[in-house]
Amino acid sequence: MFAIYGINVESVAVVVTAFMLGLGFGSLAGGRISRSPRAALLACFGGAELGTASFGILSLRLFHHVAYYTAGASLLNTAILSLALLLVPTMLMGSTLPFLVAYVVDQSRNVGRSVGLLYFVNTLGSAIACFVAATVTMRLLGQSGSIALASAINFIAGSGALALHLSRRTQQPSAAEPERTDSGSPQTGAGVALSFPLAILIVTTTGFMALAYEIVWYRLLSFESASRAPAFAFLLGIYLLGIAGGGFLVHRLCSASRARDASEYLRLAAMFVISAACIGLFVPALVACAAQHPSTGFVLLFITAAAALLAATFPLICHIALPADAEAGSGLGFLYFGNIVGSALGSFLVGFVLMNVWGLRQLSVFLVLLGMGLGFALLALSGLGRGQLVKALTAGALAIAAIPFLANPLFDQLYERLLYKSSFAGQRFKYLLENRSGVIAVSQDGTVFGGGAYDGAFNIDLVHDANSIFRLYFLSAFDPAPADVLTVGLSSGSWVQIIANDPQVRTETIVEITPGYLQLIPRYPQVASLLSNPKVKIVIDDGRRWLLANPGRRFDLIVMNTTFHWREHATNLLSVEFLRLARQHLLPGGILYYNTTGSEEAQLTGVTVFPYGLRVGNFLAVSDSPLTLDAARLRKTQLEYRIDGRPVLDPAVPADARRLGEMVLLTGRFVATDGEDMRRPSIESAESIRVRCRGKRMITDNNMGTEWGG
Repeated sequence: MFAIYGINVESVAVVVTAFMLGLGFGSLAGGRISRSPRAALLACFGGAELGTASFGILSLRLFHHVAYYTAGASLLNTAILSLALLLVPTMLMGSTLPFLVAYVVDQSRNVGRSVGLLYFVNTLGSAIACFVAATVTMRLLGQSGSIALASAINFIAGSGALALHLSRRTQQPSAAEPERTDSGSPQTGAGVALSFPLAILIVTTTGFMALAYEIVWYRLLSFESASRAPAFAFLLGIYLLGIAGGGFLVHRLCSASRARDASEYLRLAAMFVISAACIGLFVPALVACAAQHPSTGFVLLFITAAAALLAATFPLICHIALPADAEAGSGLGFLYFGNIVGSALGSFLVGFVLMNVWGLRQLSVFLVLLGMGLGFALLALSGLGRGQLVKALTAGALAIAAIPFLANPLFDQLYERLLYKSSFAGQRFKYLLENRSGVIAVSQDGTVFGGGAYDGAFNIDLVHDANSIFRLYFLSAFDPAPADVLTVGLSSGSWVQIIANDPQVRTETIVEITPGYLQLIPRYPQVASLLSNPKVKIVIDDGRRWLLANPGRRFDLIVMNTTFHWREHATNLLSVEFLRLARQHLLPGGILYYNTTGSEEAQLTGVTVFPYGLRVGNFLAVSDSPLTLDAARLRKTQLEYRIDGRPVLDPAVPADARRLGEMVLLTGRFVATDGEDMRRPSIESAESIRVRCRGKRMITDNNMGTEWGG
C-alpha cells in the first residue's frame, strides 16, 4: 500500500491507523458473536481464517486495481480508501481472539489463565513470522509468495477448526459438549473487582504506551542501522516476543495454586507498568552504547523485558474485570478494542503529531511520566493503606523529580553515538533536525546524514569534489537541451542548485519527502539562493506518489540522486514498475538519470526497461533515444556555467583547467568494471552492462530488490 499511496509520513500514518482500527472493529464484532453457543465458536473462528485466506490471495491484485483509479489521492481520501481496503481482512483477524477466549474460558473458568495463554501463543506466532519474513520469505518469495504462504497458513488453521467443529457435531448427543450457560462457577482468585469503563481506560493507556515506545525505539534502531529494511521486522519480532512473554507470565500467575485477590493483581499491574516505563527511559542510551560495541544482544533483552511487562497488564486487567461466563468473549472484545484504539492513537499521535514537536529526549521523558502516573493510579486503586500509599507516592514523586536529571546524560549526543560508532565518539553534529519525517544530521564538514545514512554534502565545487558532483556536471556531455527538469530528492540542495543554474534549464520541479532540508539550506551560502530561484518549484511529497498524481506532466530530464539500494523503500524508485512510470513522464528524447549506488540489479533493470543507456560512475542514464557523448559541448557548457554569477571553472586557474581536462577525457573512458572506483570514474554502455550483469535478477515491486538481502 505504501507503493500506492506513498511512504511520506502522512500516508504511512493513515495506512497504519486504518489497519489498527480494522483490528479494533473486528474485536468488537468478534466479541458480540462470541455470545453464540460454544459449539459455534470453532466454526466462527474457522470462517474468519478462511475469509482472511481468501482476501490474502486476492489482495495484491485488488490493491493494484484500486491504485489505478486512486493514485495520488488526497490525505482524507487516502485514509478512507485505506480503511475500506483493509477493513474486511483486519476485522476478520481482530475477531479471532474473542472467539478463542470465549471458547477456552468456558472450559477453564479462568479469564487470566485463558487470555494469558492465547495472548502468548498468538503473539509468539507473530514474532516468529517477523523473523521468518525478514530472513527468508521476503528475500526468496517476495510479496506475492509471502502472501501466498500466509494465506495457506490461514487456510490450514481455518480448515482444521471447521473440521473439528463438524466432527463434534456428528458425535452422539451424550458425548457432545454441553452448551454454555451464564451460571458456572466463578474464576479462581480475582473475581470481578474493577469497573469495566476503568478497565477499558487502563488497557487503552497501556496500548498507547506500547505503540509509542515501539515508534520511539524504531527510530533509534532505524537510524543506527541506516534505515535497513529488516530493522523494523526484527524490532517488531523482538517486541512481540516480549508481548508473548507477558502473556505467558500472566498465564502462570493465574494458574498458580495460591489464590490472589484483585488487589494483588492490581499491584502487580502497577509494578509492571512502572518497571516498563523505567526501562524505556534507558533503552535509547543502551542502543547508543550497543552501536559502539560489537554485541547488541543485551539491548534486545531490555526491549523484550519492557514489552513483556507492559503487555502483561492486558491479560491481568482482563482477569480482574471480566467474569468467567458466557460474556467473557464479548467483554474481551471491548477491552481488546480499547487496547487497539490506544495503540492506534499511540502510533498516530506520537508518530504524526508529537514527533513534529518533541525530540526523542522529550518523548521518552513524557512516556516514563505517563507510565509512572498510570502505575501509581493502579496502586491507589489496589486499596493500599494510607501509610503505604503515602510512602509509595513519595517514592514516586522523588523518582519523577529525578527523571530530568537522568535524561541529560542519557540523551547527550545520542545520535552522534548511534551514527559514528566508537571511533567518532565525542564529536558533535553541527545541525540536528528531528521531526515526524525523520532525522537529519549534518557534520561539521557539511556531510549530510538522513535517517542514519550518508545523504550527500553541502558542496557544489567541481574542483574540490567531496560528493562526486562531477556526475551531474557531466550531464551536458549527453543531454543537449534539458529545458524542463524534474528532480526527485532535495537533500543538501547541491545537485538541485547546479541544475537550476544550468543556462539551458527553464523550469525545475523538485519533489522531496522530508521537509527538514528546507530549514538547513538557508544556512549554507553555496545553496541558499536556491529557495528564491524563480525557475525552481519545491513540492513536499513522495516521489512516486507525485508522479502518479500528475499523469500529465512531462519532462526533458528526470534526475534522482536516490539513496542506497539496500535501504528500506529503495525499491519504490528502482523497480521495473517505477521506471515504467517515470518513462511515461519523459518527453520525446527525454532522459532519466539516477543513482544505482553500485547495484548490478538496478543497472540491469534500467537498461532492460529502456533500450538505450549509459553508466557514468554509479549513475545510470536511460532513454528511448540513443545517447551520444559530445566532448566539445561538455567543454563549452562547463566554461559557460555560472552559479550565483560565479564561474564553476576558470581556465586561467591551473586546478580548474586540470579538472576541465579530466572531465573532457572522461567522455572517452569507456570501460566495463566489476566494481566501481569513484577515484577513477568510468563510462559504460548499455550493451556492456547487459553482458556484465547477465544472470542478475531485475528489481520489481514484488521481489523488492535488495532491501531484504536478496
